[in-house]
Order: sequence, then C-alpha cells, then structure tokens
Amino acid sequence: MAIVVDKLIPEFDAIATNAVKVSNTSHLGQIVVLFFYPKDNTPGCTTEAMEFRDKYKDFEKAGAAVFGVSRDNMTSHDGFKAKLELPYELIADTEEKMCHMFGVVKNKIMYGKKVKGIERSTFLIGPDGILRQEWRGIKVAGHVAEVLKAVKALKKTSATPATAESAE
Repeated sequence: MAIVVDKLIPEFDAIATNAVKVSNTSHLGQIVVLFFYPKDNTPGCTTEAMEFRDKYKDFEKAGAAVFGVSRDNMTSHDGFKAKLELPYELIADTEEKMCHMFGVVKNKIMYGKKVKGIERSTFLIGPDGILRQEWRGIKVAGHVAEVLKAVKALKKTSATPATAESAE
C-alpha cells in the first residue's frame, strides 16, 4: 500500500528507541513528522538529525511528534541518539516495511554499482491520521525550517474553534 497526500496513512506498527510503539493510530490527535534518512552517523544524516534536535522544542510547542526513520538497527539508533543528544525517538525499520510503504527505497549508483538506498524524505501527518504534505529527495539545508513552518500552518488550520479562542 502506497501513501497518498490527503489520504489516511495505511496501517503500520514499528518500535522506536526507548521501546516507544509507533503506529498509524498511536499519535492520533497529534501532528506527526516522520523523516526518513539513509544511515546513522553519516555526514548529511547527522546534520539533519541535529537540525531536528535544535528545532525540537519548536516542533513540540506546535504540537508535533518527531520521529527519525532508517534501516539501521536499534543498537545503532541508541548510539546515534545518545551521541547527538536527540530528544526525539528513532524508528529501526530493519525490514524496510515503512520504507517501502512510504516509497523511499530507491536504486542508487554508488562507486559504479547499483545499490538500494533510502531517499531522504519527510512526511507530515495531521492529527486525523491523514498525510498532509511530503518532501522527497530533499537537501538538508533549510529543510527543517520548512517542515516547521508547515507544522505551524497545519496546527492553525486543524485547531478547533474552542482551542483557537483559548489561545488568544
């Protein structure tokens, strides 16, 4: 099952660092940011993870849960999370179930050989479980700020009238 913008995300179950269970229904009522990255402890992925870390309080304030997703195992994720002091959890998708569901597995050419890799991508899921926005094949520079802006815009549009009044 592929994901489609403005449609409910399909069913999935995953385990993140700190034994956090993540599924298509685990965070209903909350905005969810899933960012897929190729590999722990590589330059671009480290930069992206740190940018999400540095803006994490802003994401939290905007009502969003942030999860990083890669094919690395939990041991690798635990080390990466500790080393960079990441405040959010990392999902170990070692069987590539989420990677395939979100369509981020791509063939790449590395050193003249065809290899299967992860295309750096981010997905914004609304509090209703509907995929609201996707970014594929992104460049790290400026990306996290763009996602945060989209989260804040989504929070405004998904706020109920009672919530909007009490915020004033």
